[in-house]
Amino acid sequence: MEDFDEFVRARGDALLRYGYVLSGNSEDAADLVQEALARLGDAWTRVRNKHDPEGYVRTTMVRLHIKSWRRRRREDLVAAVPERGEHDRYGDADLWAELQELPRKQRAVLVLRYYEDLSDQEISEILGVSRGTVRSQAARALAKLRIKQVLQEAR
Repeated sequence: MEDFDEFVRARGDALLRYGYVLSGNSEDAADLVQEALARLGDAWTRVRNKHDPEGYVRTTMVRLHIKSWRRRRREDLVAAVPERGEHDRYGDADLWAELQELPRKQRAVLVLRYYEDLSDQEISEILGVSRGTVRSQAARALAKLRIKQVLQEAR
């Protein structure tokens, strides 16, 4: 298990950042990492010899995240909308603010496509949807981001 501890120390921060990009907040990111690493720990002897452990953890995190929004299938309601969102500790706050406004499925597709550099086929397998759905979700997300950018530039 010494190899596992070394892996967690070496890749833990990167996995936490990845979880933050997926979930949108540090608490959910920490939960995703913790659960994915627990599952990796159970499968460590099998995964370390045959597969990429980090890929295993990232795929597990995506599947856990998808499972959570499939369970909810509703928006989180708040009493009052805040003027400004929480600042991103891990990177470009403006980019995160733009991504955060997208629906969860569209955000997940963009993260997997541009952050993880996965193909449409790989994304469809991870999300459990067709390749056409991946392409349409990506197109819709990018269109929303473009429209917002055009409107901001027009001001």
